[in-house]
Amino acid sequence: MKLIIPMAGRGTRVRPHSHVTPKPLLPVKGRSMVERIVETFNSVLPRPIDEGVFVLGPDFGEEVREELRSICDAHGMTAFFAVQEVAQGTADAVYCAGDHLDGEGIVVFADTLFEMAPGVELTDADVVAWVKHVDDPSRFGVAVREGDRITAFVEKPAELISNEALVGIYYVKNLERLRDAIQYLIDEDIRGHGREFQLTDAFDKMLKDDRVFKTATVTAWLDCGTIPALMETTRYILTKEHKDLHHGTIKDSIVHDPVYVGPGAIVTDSIVGPNVSIEAGAEVQGSVVRGSIIFGEAQVHNAMLKDSLVGRNSVVNGQPLVVNVGDHSELGERH
Repeated sequence: MKLIIPMAGRGTRVRPHSHVTPKPLLPVKGRSMVERIVETFNSVLPRPIDEGVFVLGPDFGEEVREELRSICDAHGMTAFFAVQEVAQGTADAVYCAGDHLDGEGIVVFADTLFEMAPGVELTDADVVAWVKHVDDPSRFGVAVREGDRITAFVEKPAELISNEALVGIYYVKNLERLRDAIQYLIDEDIRGHGREFQLTDAFDKMLKDDRVFKTATVTAWLDCGTIPALMETTRYILTKEHKDLHHGTIKDSIVHDPVYVGPGAIVTDSIVGPNVSIEAGAEVQGSVVRGSIIFGEAQVHNAMLKDSLVGRNSVVNGQPLVVNVGDHSELGERH
């Protein structure tokens, strides 16, 4: 079983934190979105994932590949990489996986996290599309069904034809057929929203070729695509995983859980929480921090922070503010 993750996008809605780190590798309570996705699938699928295929941007460095290899090694997977030189839509991103589009696999777009029940049935469909019931489907692509089979995909419907929003997760029994469908779009220059090649159009071609499409349901759909959504998802995960929080050093401080303190992180002479994630190697000293994310190796000294993000290897000193500081930055007095 393959896991194909297109992640060449620049993550503009979570800048400045995606300037250095691709959005799918941003941590949510200690583990990146990619690792959480791998863990979810390995816990619910009838067969383990043994290959990870990551479609990267042309300027992604070796550090990104090393982190993805490390995730795959930890889960018994082999990592492969492809490059999307120019962004031309979701179908183009998948097509860039090239020769890896064979056999069965999962295609997932890694800007959301999700939960699903184990025991997903994959034997009687060519494609399984995961969906979530939403009250207002006009903002999403939706699956239209007759009985248990999908009959159409519609992008942002103006009329209520389905409440089943597509969450960007697809099981494909035969990835060669998906590759052929995308090739058809490219050959015929069939472009959808934004004048780009859309994956839903490739699936529509497969539907017209009488392939069997069915749905599966996620029990939770957690957006990480914007700064407010990333913070809300972090709060959700902190509350849900409240028994696995304190891994670093907490000294002479008051902690209002849920507060995650990652390995090697240090909290001294501070009041932190609730809803704070302090990632590995970060340091909070003499500060009050609430509802915030302090990324790895960052330092917060003598500050009062609320609803803030402090990027990796950054320093915030003496600032009673709501801040959003990118990686390798300094804010406040320098000592």
